[in-house]
Amino acid sequence: MVRRLLRRKLGPCQTKPFFLLLVFTLIICFSILTIHEKSDSLNHRHLELTRENPHSSINCTKILLGDKEEIQNAKLTMLTVNFRNLPQWTNDDYINRTKDCATFIKTRKYIMEPLSKEEAEFPIAYSIVVYHKIEMLDRLLRTIYTPQNYYCIHVDKKSPESFLAAVKGIASCFNNIFIASQLENVVYASWSRVQADINCMRDLYRQSSEWKYLINLCGMDFPIKTNLEIIRKLKSLVNGNSLETEKMPSHKEVRWKKHYEVIEGKLKNTGKDKSLPPIETPIFSGSAYFVVSRKYVEYVLTNGKILKFIEWAKDTYSPDEYLWATIQRIPEVPGALSSSNKYDISDMHAVARFVKWQYLEGDVFKGAPYPPCNGIHVRSVCIFGVGDLNWILQQHHFFANKFDTDVDSFAVQCLEEHLRHKALYQMEN
Repeated sequence: MVRRLLRRKLGPCQTKPFFLLLVFTLIICFSILTIHEKSDSLNHRHLELTRENPHSSINCTKILLGDKEEIQNAKLTMLTVNFRNLPQWTNDDYINRTKDCATFIKTRKYIMEPLSKEEAEFPIAYSIVVYHKIEMLDRLLRTIYTPQNYYCIHVDKKSPESFLAAVKGIASCFNNIFIASQLENVVYASWSRVQADINCMRDLYRQSSEWKYLINLCGMDFPIKTNLEIIRKLKSLVNGNSLETEKMPSHKEVRWKKHYEVIEGKLKNTGKDKSLPPIETPIFSGSAYFVVSRKYVEYVLTNGKILKFIEWAKDTYSPDEYLWATIQRIPEVPGALSSSNKYDISDMHAVARFVKWQYLEGDVFKGAPYPPCNGIHVRSVCIFGVGDLNWILQQHHFFANKFDTDVDSFAVQCLEEHLRHKALYQMEN
């Protein structure tokens, strides 16, 4: 077809040399593109995490595939004296090593350039509330870190000074990671947990007008999706939000119908009745975690009606488990859902966070939402083990909670390796 067109334009004598030149040019262009792709792969190879633990002979590929023998091997390895005696980075280690930021970034293998144009053009903001376990925070950060995103870290006022100094050390090495301008003394189930997120929410809003969505985390969360996968799902929300928001169970109504106070470091019910909430929308049940658009954040920070609702909620029990869920059902809020129960969203359907609750675990073939925890339970929440990874990675959520290297370090290691490799080479697939 091409030759016939060329013959008409150039004549039979000139066609062959021109056609050969065209083929030669295409071959050269293809070769340059191939070399460029291979060069990119070689450039990324030093950012792989597969050889980071030289003491480990665990095969993460087998673990991620659910290989029972390798999962058992990992569990037995963690019980050995040699493994338990492996050195761990302390607060002081982070304080000292972040004095040389270039070496710290290189050693910890942070990704310092956007991995794609699509990612560079879609920055995300993160609010992270922490109070201990500096290595878990570092590993979380380097897994979700990209230079175009923004990260606000709220450190509990109760945290040791050395922990705060270690977090400041990490933040000092990056121009898009910072400590919240106002820190709270976070008391379990009190308003302070919400205030910590609002402090970061406000700081992030002021920090940049570029980011598109806000995701809030705690120090024991870990991603199960790459940055690019998260971005593509966010785009599919079409400026909507994704968070748990369901009809309020009657047994939880006491949480916002009574006045609570922090007394001697604990939140207590005073027995006093509260006034009705200053909104027409019913109170909905949800969780502390959300994926919300920048417009939602702006509305929360500036709208008089929402600010009155926030003020009203400050003396209630666990306001984080109804505040965001209720705001999401107020009609004029950007990305809101109807208050009709038909629009209820469970934690399993929202993308924000996957959590295994002990009382809901069981046989999935008999209707349980998820299989039994392969790690341990703390306050009825599963701290994941290596045997949980295969099932977790099949879920649509962005993050899972909880992970702890003190409970199962291979669960974190294998997830890190998997996500890093996927992030580095996903554009080639």
